[in-house]
Amino acid sequence: MWKKIVETTEYIHQQFKEQPEIGIVLGTGLGGLVDEIEIKCTLNYQDIPNFPVSTVESHSGKLIFGQLAGKNVVAMQGRFHYYEGYSADEVTFPIRVMKMLGVKKLLLSNASGGVNPDFEVGEIMFIEDHINLFPEQPLRGKNIDELGPRFPDMSEPYDKKMLNIAHEIASQNNIKVSQGVYVGLTGPSLETPAEYKYIRTIGGDTVGMSTVPEVIVARHMDIPVFAVSIITDLGVPGKIKKVNVAEIIEVAMKQEPKMTLIMKKLVEKI
Repeated sequence: MWKKIVETTEYIHQQFKEQPEIGIVLGTGLGGLVDEIEIKCTLNYQDIPNFPVSTVESHSGKLIFGQLAGKNVVAMQGRFHYYEGYSADEVTFPIRVMKMLGVKKLLLSNASGGVNPDFEVGEIMFIEDHINLFPEQPLRGKNIDELGPRFPDMSEPYDKKMLNIAHEIASQNNIKVSQGVYVGLTGPSLETPAEYKYIRTIGGDTVGMSTVPEVIVARHMDIPVFAVSIITDLGVPGKIKKVNVAEIIEVAMKQEPKMTLIMKKLVEKI
């Protein structure tokens, strides 16, 4: 793993020399942020040694370097998911590389199903904590001491300072947001009504198929994290209905301008 991380980092340095300070994973609902980045270099995933390739139709496969709100950033246009058949190591490999490139903070977004009865479709939720129900832990196996400790602390998985700044930005721009706990499952099947009930019972506000592995790895390397979720469907009794990927993407697209504004302003202020 360490050898692969070094090899990939060296390749990227050969293509682009400037050091990014903020890493961004452009998940569902944040694709429009690319238009706000002053792009200086774009690398296709398939050209980067040891990088997985996204198999999800709605996810592009590019690593973008440039400036956003005056800060040097690196953005993943398309993430990897455990349900695609990748291991937890492979899913989180780009986050490892971001650390080696010099990233000091990580911002992520995703789409999820809301189980909090107060939520509505289209709700924007800042993630304050998570529950990990993935069957594989990205830190399982031999620890890479150069990256972090064997038993990393997870008492503050999501950075409180960035959360407070994001709430201020939302308030100043009259954007309604919530805050809650994200539950990570493998997918790709959506949850049954009984599973939605279970997720709510154990303390979840929303459920999705990403983010948690990336956050665990980021915190292992002492990178502060901010993450936001768009509630694209509901797993609340009486409100559960059949959904498809097209409908999920449509909901996310409607909220994209708000998400983009929040993220751009957050980058400017941190």
